[in-house]
Amino acid sequence: MQASGRHAGLGLALVSAIAFGGSGVAAKPLIEAGLDPLHMVWLRVAGAALVLSPLAWRHRDLVRRKPLLLAGFGLVAVAGVQAFYFASLSRIPVGVALLLEYLGPALLLGWIRFVQRRPVTRAAAAGAAVAVVGLACVVQIWAGLSLDLLGVLLGLAAACCQAFYFVFADQGSDGDDVPDPMGMIAYGMIVGTLVMTVIARPWQIDWRVLGGDAALGDLMVPAPVLLGWVVLIATVFAYLTGVVSVRKLSPQVAGVVACLEAVVATVLAWVLLGEHLATWQIIGGALVLGGAFIAQTSRQAAPAPGVAEPVAALDRDPSKV
Repeated sequence: MQASGRHAGLGLALVSAIAFGGSGVAAKPLIEAGLDPLHMVWLRVAGAALVLSPLAWRHRDLVRRKPLLLAGFGLVAVAGVQAFYFASLSRIPVGVALLLEYLGPALLLGWIRFVQRRPVTRAAAAGAAVAVVGLACVVQIWAGLSLDLLGVLLGLAAACCQAFYFVFADQGSDGDDVPDPMGMIAYGMIVGTLVMTVIARPWQIDWRVLGGDAALGDLMVPAPVLLGWVVLIATVFAYLTGVVSVRKLSPQVAGVVACLEAVVATVLAWVLLGEHLATWQIIGGALVLGGAFIAQTSRQAAPAPGVAEPVAALDRDPSKV
């Protein structure tokens, strides 16, 4: 991998983590104003699908070329992460649910090593371990030691979905028939919207909330502005830069860098919402940064000779299957 491409990938991964991390700060005022959390998720995904719909039409050939990849990305990387995460939130503390979701990079390393049978670099493994410890400090997991088993399982399901986000994002990036990131994300949002419509029941949304203002710290901000930020920046832009960064780096490195999202979310909540940042959270943030730095020093290992990618079927032309 050329150094310029790697540096670009790291930059995009950081930008993606920052964009994703800003979603909670913009969404929380809307939820506190009376919007149901699941309705917030539906608006986020459906809004992104609407914005990207012209690109879905432009890349409509992807439906024929990559149907399983598009379905998997929408079901798992979009709807799965959101649905399982919010389901876990209803049973366990927010910080613990967030930590469980961000076990995704560690699970991803297990997938690469034991399912794809590809070597995992020591730097990536060490970076993931340090980042997980840092995340435990950021979310202060000790504040919720009495846990609901079902809530933990739902959080782990969210982690699995997050891990597969990186797997799906990397699919086809080395072949001749590379799916366009914008088309892939557009169809992922459309599929995710269909799934979330069944779960969230958007016909029950209190639309009056979106017609007023919401409190962002000491400021009153129009609700449409906050929703626009969540849709355009924290979803469309975040997913696009995230998918491209995975292709320029590797799933294992991009996954560890993505842990910075939790740190960004915590810092933004401190700055914009006035939520206190404890000493352990600052230490945890430093550990996550350290883990990301360690992981990015790894070099992508080549697949073992004669080992086929188990999800290569997602890249096949369906007419040849």
